[in-house]
Parts: sequence; structure tokens; C-alpha cells
Amino acid sequence: MTISVGLIGLGEVAQLMHLPLLADDPRFKIAGVCDVSPSLVEAMGTRYGAELRTAKAEEIFSAPEIDAVFILAPDYLHAELLSRAMEAGKHAFIEKPVCLTSRELLPLIERDKSNPKTVFVGYMRRYARPFLALKERMPAQGDIRHVRIRDLIRESHFFVDQTRHIVRPTDVPSDVVAEGWARTDALVREVMGAEAARDALRAYTVLTGLSSHSFSAMRELFGQPKGVVGARQTGGESLVVLFDYGHFTCVYEAIIHDVARFDAGIEVLTQDAHYRINYDTPYIRNLPTRLEITRSTDHETGTEIVGPFYEDAFRVELDAFHECVTTGARPKTDLQDSLADLELFAEVGRLF
Repeated sequence: MTISVGLIGLGEVAQLMHLPLLADDPRFKIAGVCDVSPSLVEAMGTRYGAELRTAKAEEIFSAPEIDAVFILAPDYLHAELLSRAMEAGKHAFIEKPVCLTSRELLPLIERDKSNPKTVFVGYMRRYARPFLALKERMPAQGDIRHVRIRDLIRESHFFVDQTRHIVRPTDVPSDVVAEGWARTDALVREVMGAEAARDALRAYTVLTGLSSHSFSAMRELFGQPKGVVGARQTGGESLVVLFDYGHFTCVYEAIIHDVARFDAGIEVLTQDAHYRINYDTPYIRNLPTRLEITRSTDHETGTEIVGPFYEDAFRVELDAFHECVTTGARPKTDLQDSLADLELFAEVGRLF
């Protein structure tokens, strides 16, 4: 079955990941593209052969030839666009975070209960091969002594400017940009408080953006934590969080800095084993990833390597989306699942 798709939002993640992967996959056809930048619409429409090229999202939703919509627009628009996709009877792939507040998400969850179409939230690390390998080999929960999860990164431009040609438009109307900043600020202040400091607001958007991958993966592996022991942010882009899992603590670290290294991963420690996966930058596709399991006895230490895997996590995620659309299976990364992350973001954010 070929799925005809329309993409709303043609920025970096669309150009680096979704458009080339969809174009490479014969199970999908790029039928429409939409963005507030006319030059970007024309450039991507020409590059990928999309017949429908528009600045109006409604034209994507109303196009009878489009089966599924990829919502890749800025976060503050996600809830509104997803609501319209559901009204139009389209399957929807929506990049994380599904929205910025639980207030926006709750009515969408209610509607999704009777929705015959797929709504798939893009947490690609939860579909990555080393993550699935770790999940298969996880020790018993009672054997875990400590967990460390981290996202220590440099922003994408350093990697992207050396590897791919990205169209960065200059024709987005200034009033659209200003409205986007104002609406994002208002939504984040709903959670963080009207008087929240600028650094705290920035820290919340780090949680909903970068950290959402790790919080979501943590929940799938270990379940919902009992609570948040403590959290601290410095400068808005350096975060440390301690999660209480009863007999062990999960430490989460996020640092955005200028060192050209992408160090994101999960480590699980038992009394006699150390499980470790590391994700490299997603902005360079098909870099190898692996699971390492180190065990010790009284006499020796050895490390089992599972991998390396070269398969792009976004491509594996696309496989899962296709399966859900064609079989009616419910994705593990659905709207109800995303609510748990938003609740954790709010709990952590209130401690900043």
C-alpha cells in the first residue's frame, strides 16, 4: 500500500530527515508540502516533486489525495494542526513534543479514543535498534542499582553545515515570527508561571525538545518514576534531574554547549553488569550505534557488543508508522503516552 503524504513545516528536521526518507521509500508518495515561507515551499516542492505546494495548511487537510499528514511545524502550532488533521480524517505523524502543555493535549486524547486514524508521535530514539536491543536484554527491575541518562550536545548547525545543504528561508513574514515567539512564551508560562525567569522558560523548552527523547525512553524501560527527587537548571541550557524509582535513582543530565561532540545515551548498572547505549548526532545519518554489556566475575571482565547498527532511527520509525497506518495497530508513542512526558516536564519545571 502506497501512502500519500503532505508535510506541514519544511524546516531543518523536514529537510534532513523526513523528506529524504519519504522520497527513498516506495511505500510513500510526497503529494503536498506546506510552509509559511513561499521560497521554501517552491524549493522543496520542486526537489521532491510535490504537486500541491501551499502556504495554507487547510489545503493539505482538504486534499482528497492525501492520506497522512506530517506535522513538522513549530511546537506552538502542534495542537491546533493535529486537531485539524483529525477533523479532516487524516492519519497524522507529529514530531515531538506533541504540544507544550497538558491543557492542549487532554482534549486531543479524548478525541483520539474514537479516532479510526493513526496518530503517531515521533520519538525516534524509542525505535532505534540499540534501544530495542537493550529493552530485550534488560535486567530485572529489582536488580537495577543505578541509571544514568544524558544529552550532552552541540546545536545542529555545526554538523549540518558540513554535511547537507539546508535551505534557510529569508521570506518568513516578521509578524509570523513575532507571533510564534509570543504564543510559545504564553504556553510555557502556563506551566512555569507568569513571573518565571527567562532561564527557567528556556529550560522548559529544553525539556520539551531535547529531553523529551530521554524522558520517553526512560518511561518505556523503567516505567513511570515515583517522583522527582530534585532538579536544577543553570543558564537555561544545563539541566540535572534526579528521578526516584524506589530502590534506585535515575540521574538525567542535559547540556547544550559548544563542544563538537554528541554524547547522548543510557546506562543501566546492576551489581555485576553495566548496560550502555550511546546515540550519535542524528544530523549525520547512518552513523553506527551499539549496545555494550560489560559483566564481571571474580576472575574476569568481558564486554558483549550488540551491533553496530547503521540503520537510521528515523527510518525504523517510518516503518512503524507505515505498519500502524496499514494494519490499524496502535503506536506505542501515542497521545496518551505523551501525556506522561508533559506531566513530568511540569513537575521538573516547577523545581527550577
